[in-house]
Amino acid sequence: MFLLLFVIFLAACLAAGSTGALFSPGTWYEGLNKPRWTPPNRAFPVAWGTIYLCISAAGAIVAQHDGNGIAMALWALQIALNGLWTPVFFGLKRITAGLMIILALWLTLIASIIAMWQVAPAAGLLFLPYILWISVATALNTEIRRLNPSRGSSEA
Repeated sequence: MFLLLFVIFLAACLAAGSTGALFSPGTWYEGLNKPRWTPPNRAFPVAWGTIYLCISAAGAIVAQHDGNGIAMALWALQIALNGLWTPVFFGLKRITAGLMIILALWLTLIASIIAMWQVAPAAGLLFLPYILWISVATALNTEIRRLNPSRGSSEA
């Protein structure tokens, strides 16, 4: 049962992650002012691959337990917000709107970790790499907004 659930959760992650192929960073992103500590482009697929495996496992673990309703609802919300950020930030080129989405994602991840921990502590632990990466991404989005004030809300 775990393997089937894992594959289903992984498919959801891959669907959310596919927005990166549809809305790639491109020349617009390359032209933005970014902080010196911006992770190299090669770090993103490694980080996301690891994160998607971890959160798929977390979802599969929690799905097998009674009393998992809140944790599962939060899992669904986080993957929806995850999939929404890329088209808004890279597709619509809305830096400020992207920041609002990633802040909502960060808060949802905190709630997810707490809810999952209550159902199955291992699942909560599996979300830790995700919250760490999203913390970096949130700081990066914030700095890009600060460094590009004229491009924050409606650059197309």
